[in-house]
Amino acid sequence: MKVGLIQTRTPATLDAAFAHLAPLVRKAAAGGARLIATPEGSNILQKDKARLFAQLRPLDQDPVVLGLRDLARELGVWILCGSALVLRDDGKAANRQVSISPDGQVRATYDKLHMFDVDLPSGETARESETYEPGDRAVVSEVDGLQLGHSICYDLRFPALYRALALAGAEVLAIPAAFTRSTGEAHWEVLMRARAIETGSYVVAPAQGGFHEDGRGTWGRSIVVGPWGEVIARLDHDEPGVLLADLDPAAVAKARAAIPALANARAFTGP
Repeated sequence: MKVGLIQTRTPATLDAAFAHLAPLVRKAAAGGARLIATPEGSNILQKDKARLFAQLRPLDQDPVVLGLRDLARELGVWILCGSALVLRDDGKAANRQVSISPDGQVRATYDKLHMFDVDLPSGETARESETYEPGDRAVVSEVDGLQLGHSICYDLRFPALYRALALAGAEVLAIPAAFTRSTGEAHWEVLMRARAIETGSYVVAPAQGGFHEDGRGTWGRSIVVGPWGEVIARLDHDEPGVLLADLDPAAVAKARAAIPALANARAFTGP
C-alpha cells in the first residue's frame, strides 16, 4: 500500500483549515496514495479555550471532517484524519481520530488516551486535560486488508499502548502529531523508531509544522518508519507538504519472526 502523509500548518478557524488541507490531500491522491493521513488537530488549532469552544462542532457536523469524507468519496481513497477537535455528546471536547473509507463513511474513531500535561525545560507549559476529555479504549481497525493501530501525539511516550495494539494485530501504527519544537528536536525521531522496533510495525507520523496563528510552534518532520526501525521516508522541514511511502505487510512478518519480542515477553513481579 502507498501511503501519503500530509504535513500542515493548521489555521485557527475551521473554514481556513479545510482550505489549507484539501489541496494537500488531492496532491497525495495524485501521487498514488491509497491511504492519506493528516496530523493531529487537522480541523483547527486554537490555544485560546473560549475561541476554540466557540467553533467546535460534533463530529458529524464538523466541516473539515465532512469535507474529508467528501474527498475520500471523490478520490476513492482512505483518509485517516489524524485528529479533529470536536464536541462530545456531553458538551466536553475530544481529540478524536477518524478513519474514513473510500465510500466516505466513518469506519473507526479513537479518542486520544494520554493528555499532554507538561512543564517543559523550554518554559512551555500545557494542560490538555483542562480542555479535552481523554479516551478510555485502544482501537485497531482495518484499512484495505492492513490492520491499523490508532494513537495521537503524546500517546507516543507510552509504549504499553503500542504493544497492546500490536498484540491485537496492528501492522501499522498511526501517530499523527502536533509536537512542540523543543520536544520534537530532542525526541521525535528516536521515539518513532523505538515504537516501530519494539513492535515490529510500520509507524506513520504526519505532523503539524511551523509557527501557527495561535502562537504555537510545531516541529514538522513527518516520518515513516519501517518495522526494522529504518526511516523509509521523512520531510526534513516544517513547511506544509506531502510525503509518500510504500508499505509491505511482509516486512512486518519478517521483523516479528526475526525478533519475536511480542511473543517472548514474560510476566514478572514488581521490585
